[in-house]
Amino acid sequence: MEAMVKKFQQRFRKVRDEMETWAELQSLLTSQFRNASSIIQRLQVLQDSNNYGEGLRGVAHLQEAVLLKQMESLQKLLLSMNNTLEQFHGIVLSLGRIHRDGRQMIKGGSSQLSFKQLQQRVGVKPSLADCVDGLMLLQDMHCSDASDLGSLQQILIDQPNIPKEEVQFIFDIIFAEEIC
Repeated sequence: MEAMVKKFQQRFRKVRDEMETWAELQSLLTSQFRNASSIIQRLQVLQDSNNYGEGLRGVAHLQEAVLLKQMESLQKLLLSMNNTLEQFHGIVLSLGRIHRDGRQMIKGGSSQLSFKQLQQRVGVKPSLADCVDGLMLLQDMHCSDASDLGSLQQILIDQPNIPKEEVQFIFDIIFAEEIC
């Protein structure tokens, strides 16, 4: 039983790494979105030839060249944002695999564990049920937050929908022996 808990703790370490990557991607996507918004705002100004001074109006094709450069930058940013969204999706898939592996570890053992065995604790170590439930909850949170990425602006303006206190509570249960 204790060996299985250790295996689950290894999985939770992987989940923690994935969550750190998620936070980095969140920051990156926010920055990318702000940059794209700035370019879009600039495009509106650049399209009006009255915004070019007398000396610049005489330069052939300057307005078109500047607009083209801004459009190219915007296109690169949108491609980068798409790549970032794909990385979010990869994390959701990884968390799903980790959860599935954890459930399989419980079901695929040499003998079927009883409800009592799943609830059993050894010292401050979590029960196997705590481990499976924690993996499921973390995976569900990230899956839900990833579906919110479809509403890109909302997730960038609001805080992520993953409650830090709830996540910390799960990790506190799983790694209680390390905290003590």
